Amino acid sequence: MQVKRLAIALVAATPLFAAAQTNVQLYGIVDAAISSQDTGGPEGRQTVINSGNQSSSRFGFRGTEDLGNGLKAVFNLEAGTSIDTGAGDSALFGRRAVVGLEGGFGLVTLGREYSPIASVAAATDAFGQGFYGSNLSAFTTNRLTRRLSNSVNYKSSSFGGFKLLAAYSAGEAKTPTTPTVPSGDLKGVGAEYTLGGLYLGAAYHQINRIAADDDKETAFGAGYKFDQFGGLEIKANYMSADREGALKYKQANLGGSIPFGANRVYANFQQQKQGSAKGKTWAVAYSYSLSKRTNIYATYASLDNNNLGVFGLTSSSVTVTPPANRLGEDPSVFSLGLRHSF
Repeated sequence: MQVKRLAIALVAATPLFAAAQTNVQLYGIVDAAISSQDTGGPEGRQTVINSGNQSSSRFGFRGTEDLGNGLKAVFNLEAGTSIDTGAGDSALFGRRAVVGLEGGFGLVTLGREYSPIASVAAATDAFGQGFYGSNLSAFTTNRLTRRLSNSVNYKSSSFGGFKLLAAYSAGEAKTPTTPTVPSGDLKGVGAEYTLGGLYLGAAYHQINRIAADDDKETAFGAGYKFDQFGGLEIKANYMSADREGALKYKQANLGGSIPFGANRVYANFQQQKQGSAKGKTWAVAYSYSLSKRTNIYATYASLDNNNLGVFGLTSSSVTVTPPANRLGEDPSVFSLGLRHSF
């Protein structure tokens, strides 16, 4: 009898427990591909298995709690993983780790967050920052800043289509033994505007990295969705990183995509420049949806470096780059992949 009563009590309590957990979600993406790539190095063309050629493989937890009067507590912990080896990122929740408050004033988060420039770049990349030839090549070493550790961030509510972005990342470089070193702090601002299918965005970062002067990063972007042409999307952006002690880096993109049924075709042209080094990329991609959560894809990209260029091709997780000592080599890559989200 006691066992029966306990079983009834547990069954009765289950809906209450489930209701308490409905604001917490486990989610993720699993993406793997087989690629044929040529970096321009002496090894020639190679066949490799990659993780995350369209979307970085990941899992995460996110949730909200209603605090009343239109105020919510929010959190997100997101970890990257490599499907080809099973390895995780060096930092467990290095992709995003924030807690914050959301209300009529907008959203405030603390922790490791995407930068204002990252928001503009993501919204104006024809490839959705996946596939080879995406604008993620602007965020590789010593270029623009995509994620901010030790940060406080603000994104306003929409005012007539306008949203304001602001971020402060504490560099935490100074210590009792190094009180005069540059702080490493980053300050960022941005603005976004949407009206129907139109998107406009701009953002700026200033970083106190070295004593001589501050680094400066800039991004401008635009996009438009033409519903009258079957959902055709055209996107473009320009980004630059002016780092003290290094040549200024510039990148420009122009591309688009169009769906038809379960299919979607993408194309993008990218130009990179750093000093006298230049690189031009032509890239195309194709995706076919097997369901709402699963798709197969193909992507091809080719980069033409001038005789001083060593620029590379970047997908969501992988970069194909010529060896540093082989100026002017032209990398190319073809990839077939499978992507599932949950």
